[in-house]
Amino acid sequence: MRSSTSGHWAWFDTAFGRCALAWDVHGLTGVRLPGRDDAATARGWPADRMAQAQPPFAAAAVQAMQAHLAGQAHDLRDVPLAMDTVAPFGRMVYDAARALDPGQTCTYGELARRIGQPSAARAVGAALGANPWPIVIPCHRVLAAGGGLGGFSAPGGTDTKRALLLLERTMGRREDELF
Repeated sequence: MRSSTSGHWAWFDTAFGRCALAWDVHGLTGVRLPGRDDAATARGWPADRMAQAQPPFAAAAVQAMQAHLAGQAHDLRDVPLAMDTVAPFGRMVYDAARALDPGQTCTYGELARRIGQPSAARAVGAALGANPWPIVIPCHRVLAAGGGLGGFSAPGGTDTKRALLLLERTMGRREDELF
């Protein structure tokens, strides 16, 4: 994956804690969920590239992620991502994951079938494990076979994945549904 050193990065606060995002002229190059401390969250992102102001697309992405992590279903599909270094397989996986609505889940195998590669469940998992844009590309919505959580490479691991899924659980409900 691309290093955010070709652009800038900034902090933003959410209901989940202090997050960070990086960008270049093409879009976001990374999103970081809260680590155990600021140093862990920003590891590898140089201090001299930290910005006080964000371009409009990054500021809009921050607002959308803040709303989403506060429990308001927010469509993050329009957040521009700098995907020029992502391999074609990874793009297919990311696009398919990005099509999942809040509250909607599928398994790694189902996502592999959706991209036309039914035997690629492990490769799908590997691509999602390398996802530099958690939340924007909702890899937390992809589960292991049988509905188990599977892995989650963001800070907090499966505890964070579970918390995100619980948060989104009500977002996907229609008004006429009770449960």
